[in-house]
Amino acid sequence: MKPAEHYIINQPEPYRAILIHLQVIVENVIPEVELKYKYKIPFYYIYGKPFCYFNASHKRHYVDVGFVKGQQIQIHKDHLITENRKKMVSLRYISLESIDDSVLIDVLNSAKNLY
Repeated sequence: MKPAEHYIINQPEPYRAILIHLQVIVENVIPEVELKYKYKIPFYYIYGKPFCYFNASHKRHYVDVGFVKGQQIQIHKDHLITENRKKMVSLRYISLESIDDSVLIDVLNSAKNLY
């Protein structure tokens, strides 16, 4: 098993369920992404460049899907979290039910168009 997959599978619930759901969506919407393990978290690359990452924050009780070129994404800004980051933004989920698949898919496609 690859380190990124190990990270996902070994998370406690509800993080594991959220991460698996996110993984399925990302890999189905953008099949050309490559899942790697960078900075101790699952990190997707597209065309050899960093694209987005998953981070399960147990301390703060959420999962972030961070986008490397996030500040350039112009849709669903009301869902994007910046937290004083200059380039990256994220979609944040506290439960499986909190994931709006249509928003995630829109943001993924918008982010892909930046590459």
